Amino acid sequence: MTEYKSWVSEEGFEEDEEDTEYANYVSQKDAILFAIEVRDSMMNQGTGTHAAVLNSLKLIYQIMQQQIISRPKDMIGVLLFGTQKSKLYDDDRKNYKGYEFPSCYLLVDLNIPSAEDVKLLKSLAMGWDENPEVFLPSKQGVPLSNMLLCANQIFTSRAQQYGSKRLFIITDNDDPYRLEKSIRSQATVRAKDLYDLGVILELFPISHSDNQFDHSKFYDDIIYGDLNEGVNRLSILSPSESKRECETDGLTLLHGLISDVTSKNVARQAVFSGLSFEIGPGFQISVNGYNLFKRQKPARSCWVYDGGEELKIATVEGGMMTEDTAMPVESSDIRRAYQFGGSQIYFTSQEEKTLKFFGSPILRIIGFKLQDQISIWESISSSTFIYPNEEKIIGSTRVFFALWQKLLASKKVGIAWYMPRVNAIPALVAIIPSEKLLNSSGKQIAPAGLWIYTLPYSDDLRSIPPCPSPISTSDALVDQMREIVQQLQLPGGIYDPFKYPNPTLQWHYRILQAMALGEDVVDIEPEDKTKPRYRQIQKRAGSHIMKWNVMLNEQVRHWQNITYNGIEKINIKRPIDNDLSSSIICKKLKQDGGKQIDLRDQNQADMKDLIRSGKLNDFKLNELKEWAKLNGVSTAGKKADLLERISRWTEKS
Repeated sequence: MTEYKSWVSEEGFEEDEEDTEYANYVSQKDAILFAIEVRDSMMNQGTGTHAAVLNSLKLIYQIMQQQIISRPKDMIGVLLFGTQKSKLYDDDRKNYKGYEFPSCYLLVDLNIPSAEDVKLLKSLAMGWDENPEVFLPSKQGVPLSNMLLCANQIFTSRAQQYGSKRLFIITDNDDPYRLEKSIRSQATVRAKDLYDLGVILELFPISHSDNQFDHSKFYDDIIYGDLNEGVNRLSILSPSESKRECETDGLTLLHGLISDVTSKNVARQAVFSGLSFEIGPGFQISVNGYNLFKRQKPARSCWVYDGGEELKIATVEGGMMTEDTAMPVESSDIRRAYQFGGSQIYFTSQEEKTLKFFGSPILRIIGFKLQDQISIWESISSSTFIYPNEEKIIGSTRVFFALWQKLLASKKVGIAWYMPRVNAIPALVAIIPSEKLLNSSGKQIAPAGLWIYTLPYSDDLRSIPPCPSPISTSDALVDQMREIVQQLQLPGGIYDPFKYPNPTLQWHYRILQAMALGEDVVDIEPEDKTKPRYRQIQKRAGSHIMKWNVMLNEQVRHWQNITYNGIEKINIKRPIDNDLSSSIICKKLKQDGGKQIDLRDQNQADMKDLIRSGKLNDFKLNELKEWAKLNGVSTAGKKADLLERISRWTEKS
């Protein structure tokens, strides 16, 4: 029986736990609608600044550039409200069932962003003065409830099946109903309808030098935050928290909004949701698990069919078939087999499920230990961050943080039995508390909470072969290296991942983005912030490094004299213990007075002597090529050709 598409998972086949990634359990797509208010204060340009609407469009343009490649299945839309013109349909007037909302202009429909959408936003942002009619503010007051109802219709029509739906409101009007208190409740009802639909409202307030945005006037009544995703929930900027207390210039506003949207637009890497956390017999709370750190890779490529009038993404189907007749095989006709003692042991799917069943998913504490008793080498997989979930068990947050505070204060960890899913392999884990981790600029790297740290079983421990005894160094050499390390420390003595984007990943995305948008790829230069700054290193630690190198060479020569009875300049492929026999050492040496000749150290006169004596022929081809590279001689051809070129080089020189 042959598997002709073994990498395609067929429905009905249960995959092994060790072959299953967390991504298989989290396939949540995001739908984001940006709602930008168009009013005189948002359109006015102060001294040296740009209009807030323009800065917002530049922001969304950059977000779309990232989303179109990094998260190609997410939806993004742009809605202007408070405009003179109204539009809620495309050219064929078939969308949204003919609904029209006054002073609401759908600039970019909520959909998976395409290259045309990005080009449209770019043209609007760059050609701001060429599209004045689109951004003319309405002369009449526009109720916010009208925009919320319009957003409800858009999400219902476009993103009803999406797991995450969010409405980003960008405005500088902190009290839209100060003159119409009687209809204020309409906006509250419309906001509640959006939350019932699963839409989370997020506010991006804009303050001016003469008007500080005040959430308490209105928006505290309609902005609830994401109650189900506590780990991803970020507090809305308030006057006491925000460093951007006034709009000083367009770049400050733009970078501030980009920072906020990026933090709120991080993909949710949920491993499990609503898992029972048993702290004691009959005492359980509910927690969610997250992968806060996950290695990012380039977006998966896809197959494209080009046999029609336009390119289409090809869908791949797979299955099992018999080897002799190539007939399809149903999943019910297949059994698992395991090798044991030279024979195959067969199991039915039901028998296999019974063998793998170890109980319901749970995280159960079985004891406690001091943190010092858990070694760093005992981690065999990436840690999972857990956070309380109030949906399943009310009061989980209070109990969770009481446990966190107690573990943190006593410097202890919990040891627990861990099964995140029904078919998961049970694991023993350490529950480790952590405080909030900030970088040098005060930005949060990891929140405070508890981490699940997977511990090894005895079967997971492997014996290592005997290793040669380490070569100890002198205290003087260690002290000299300490000075080098002190001079080359990172700012604040901490690695800040926000400052070092993956250069290979960013270069891949940048090239794809340029090709999709029709930009010139030749003019693009890669940016790699991980490259060492050699001039700064030389300036700060160059003299210490040279001094350390001299000390090292002296100690190496001294060690060789002691180890090999006065023989120096020995090129050893691997360390040799002192107690090895001299016969093994002799095999490493050439028969030339007990010394080994290193071609890399030979000058012109030495090379002439080797040629005259015929000893140059004794060297291997790779040694000759290495010398040739160092001296600018071509390495092409056979060994005889290379020897001839080396001979001519010594005569010419």
